[in-house]
Amino acid sequence: MSPGCALRGCRVPGWGAGSAFAGGGGGGGPRLCGGLGPGPAGRGRGEPATHPASPRRRTWRGGAAARGPASAPARLSLPGPTAAAPPAPHGAPVARRDRIVVSTLRCGRSNLGSNPSHGIARRYHGTRAPHFGGSSPGRRPLKLVLRICDPMALTFLTPNMPSPAYLCYFIAACWLNFHRALALVIMTAVVVVFICWSLLKKHCGAKLLLLLSPVQKCFQKSWLLWVALLGGLITWLVLDTSRNPEQFVSLAGFCFLVLFLFACSKHHGAVSWRAVFWGLGLEFLFGLFVLRTTPGVQAFKWLGDQIQFFLGYTTAGSSFVFGNELIDNVFAFQTLPIVIFFSCVMSILYYLGAMQWLIVKISWLLQVSMGTTPTETLSVAGNIFVGQTEAPLLIRPYLADMTRSEIHAVMTGGFSTIAGSVMGAYISFGIDAASLIAASVMAAPCALAMSKLVYPEVEESKFKGKGKQNILEAASNGAAASVGLVANIAANLIAFLAVLDFINAALRWLGEMVDIEGLSFQVICSYVLMPVAFLMGADWADSPLVAELLGIKIFLNEFVAYQQLAMYKKNRLSGLEEWDGSRKQWISERAESITTFALCGFANLSSIGIMLGGLASMVPHRKGDLASVVLRALLTGICVSMLNACLAGLLHVPTPLGDCVTFLSTTNFSSTSYTTYMCCKDLFASSVLENGTLSFTGPWASQAESVLYVMQCCGHYNHTSCAGTT
Repeated sequence: MSPGCALRGCRVPGWGAGSAFAGGGGGGGPRLCGGLGPGPAGRGRGEPATHPASPRRRTWRGGAAARGPASAPARLSLPGPTAAAPPAPHGAPVARRDRIVVSTLRCGRSNLGSNPSHGIARRYHGTRAPHFGGSSPGRRPLKLVLRICDPMALTFLTPNMPSPAYLCYFIAACWLNFHRALALVIMTAVVVVFICWSLLKKHCGAKLLLLLSPVQKCFQKSWLLWVALLGGLITWLVLDTSRNPEQFVSLAGFCFLVLFLFACSKHHGAVSWRAVFWGLGLEFLFGLFVLRTTPGVQAFKWLGDQIQFFLGYTTAGSSFVFGNELIDNVFAFQTLPIVIFFSCVMSILYYLGAMQWLIVKISWLLQVSMGTTPTETLSVAGNIFVGQTEAPLLIRPYLADMTRSEIHAVMTGGFSTIAGSVMGAYISFGIDAASLIAASVMAAPCALAMSKLVYPEVEESKFKGKGKQNILEAASNGAAASVGLVANIAANLIAFLAVLDFINAALRWLGEMVDIEGLSFQVICSYVLMPVAFLMGADWADSPLVAELLGIKIFLNEFVAYQQLAMYKKNRLSGLEEWDGSRKQWISERAESITTFALCGFANLSSIGIMLGGLASMVPHRKGDLASVVLRALLTGICVSMLNACLAGLLHVPTPLGDCVTFLSTTNFSSTSYTTYMCCKDLFASSVLENGTLSFTGPWASQAESVLYVMQCCGHYNHTSCAGTT
């Protein structure tokens, strides 16, 4: 009878007599998961045996090989993170250890043999026939490549090229209307680039590495190059901030936060400055592309618009279930269904393999540049798209063996970003989608860098140098259950808003005892955190409101803070006056951008319990280690969001107002907007009232209708110039 085996989740039938992997002879042996093929002739029979003492290690023993002593059994070890190499037989030369790697692969007959439902292939080093024995002097190491099936590729790709059906569709779309098919052209081009890169790496990878090795050595050893790059960056920053002095405040705040985190470092002498500088450099480059370059601004604006348009499909389901009246007027029926829809889409993308592919590419970039281990890097990259308890599922089998520094990095990544599902809810509030996406992506390298600054690695990692391919076995567990997520959001909103109202009532009562009117939690936060808000780059007049939102995010919940920020943005866009008596009704566009980045993260006190509960359920025996680093990770996560906000303030370019004379001459004053308010404000500033007569300066002096424009502006806004129009 042919015993089966489970190889990292892949059921392998026919591991008995005649099996190529078990050592069966003859060409008719069954293929292992459709990829090993028939074994060489003359191979003996064998059975798989599992070591009971080590659940992470499985060893298969087969018959004697064609070459080598008859007593030497064929053996192959599948080590886990802590497995040791199998001992060589007595008296035999020590051979290089066989290696197991895992890599992604499209499913198909040409790659995987007759059964495309499995994904295992075998690769040999050297020209001799493969040998499973451990005693042959001329033995070459065996490398097993476990290939994970990517069902996404079956739809659009044949081996290494797009399928004919997709090519026909693509050509037809471009022929009928190229402008309409432009998005399809861009997506196809991206896929083709990655296919070409994979082919180049497969066939010319070794030559390419050899060709680029001098460049790599130059970057590693030439300190003059790094000094020149740093000097160029400093020069550019000085020239750029000299035009807008408020940007210099953001730069100073960025430097202050980095120095503050270094002062809080657990081991100051062990900091990996490569990880720190590369992480901050990647964050800066991505921010520069998104916020300053025309292609970056347009690309992310387009992406944000598409996401908003995509989220609009939620209405089809929620209106059918709840009715149009509820989804128009009730928050729970308006916003929470978006979380369900977005979670559903994320689950589908995980099933198709698209999210795993994207996360792996991002983690590879972070790993090779920053020198961090694959486990912590993959988890932080996953946090861009999924939540703080879902991303660690990507590395669940390895959490038990991770160092405290790596666990700290995993926690920091969770605190520094938000999940894609709740991002959809924030976008529905009216928060800028491009800023949310940029903030979440920028947080990944910054979180890794700051986690290595606050908690440097002083232990020996068991995953150093292992490729990303070894940690994908749990990648399909990424998306959270949407119903539970919605219930959690609703419960938190009810609880935190109720608690906030109670705290404010108590503070008002205590304040009235000493003649302090209007004391509240928000007022306290606005005073305590006002210097931090100012250092991030907000104007001093906007700093109290920004500090208030920071306090709500840190001590309560970012969901509540984003809801308040959305109200301020709505007030500004609707053209309300900036001040209503002594109360500010909205904050500037620059402050909005800074606050959007500062609030983008799960770093609040309530998330401590969520983080500890999620990770402790995966590794219960490490509760002590988790609890010892969680507060540092929370502080680091808060500062990562603030660093992103400082960078947003440093790179922010104000939107030009345009020609107010032309605008007011063509606008309809039946309603107001932000542009209407700003142009009326400019008109009021240019008006001079003397002896009841209005006169104007600047471009308004030559306009005969300036008095008429003032009268129309006075219909919506109060100003001393309005006295001259009566």
